[in-house]
Amino acid sequence: MTVVAGGSVGGLGGAFAALRIFSGVVWLSNGLAKVFLHDSSRVDWGFVEFNLINQATARSLLERASVDTWQPLRSIYQDFVLGNWGFFAWFLTVAELFAGMLLVVGFASRLGAIIPLLLIGPVWIMMLPKGLYLWEYPNELVPLLLLAIVPSGRVFGRDRTLAPRFGGRWPF
Repeated sequence: MTVVAGGSVGGLGGAFAALRIFSGVVWLSNGLAKVFLHDSSRVDWGFVEFNLINQATARSLLERASVDTWQPLRSIYQDFVLGNWGFFAWFLTVAELFAGMLLVVGFASRLGAIIPLLLIGPVWIMMLPKGLYLWEYPNELVPLLLLAIVPSGRVFGRDRTLAPRFGGRWPF
């Protein structure tokens, strides 16, 4: 088994690297959808069709989540975020693109996991009383939480070279 700066390629290090890259692709693809998919969130590649979350869909999700939730989240999202959606739509887009890139390349990978946690965590809290499928958001939150704790960028990522320079400190 090969050991690479704090993680083994064949063991958990490789598994966390795969989880990191997959999570990065999810966030990067949704960020790209916010840039390029204006009219529809549907993508048709001929052999497969799927949806991504574009800016209009993100707004709709936030409206649905924040309409009947508790304070202060209702005021923050209804009055501040949705009230200034022109700014926050692009803030969300840049945050998703940035987090996705950090996760895919394994650069400051723990920071790359914290950013989406901060984006999706409040939405999950607002959606709890809505009667959704219990695991709809935790299946995104738990992997991100693990990636925020485990230095997964040290295997197949740029953190492998950065961690020694910074004494292995967070976010490397």
